Amino acid sequence: MEVNDALVQQLANLAKLEFSEQERAGIQHDLQRMITFVEKLNELDTANVKPLLFLTENYNVFREDKVVPSITREEGLQNAPSANDQYFKVPKVIKK
Repeated sequence: MEVNDALVQQLANLAKLEFSEQERAGIQHDLQRMITFVEKLNELDTANVKPLLFLTENYNVFREDKVVPSITREEGLQNAPSANDQYFKVPKVIKK
C-alpha cells in the first residue's frame, strides 16, 4: 500500500489535525514504514502458532494473605499536623 499526500490529508481531516508541509512529509514517511512493517509480518506463516493470551507463563499468581504486624494508631498519628486520639484532622474543603 502506498501512502500518498491524499491519504495523509484524509487522515488529518478525520483526526481534525493540521500539519505543515514538513510535518506532512515526516508523517507520510512514518506511515509508509509502519505499513511496510505490517506487510512484512503478513508474509509470515502463522498457521500453527497459538494466540498469545498472557505475556508470561504465570497464570493468576496470587500471594497468600498473611497477617503481619503493623503500626499502632498512636504511631500513625504522632507526626500528623493536627489530630485527636482517633483520627487526622483536616481543613474543611466543602463550604455550604
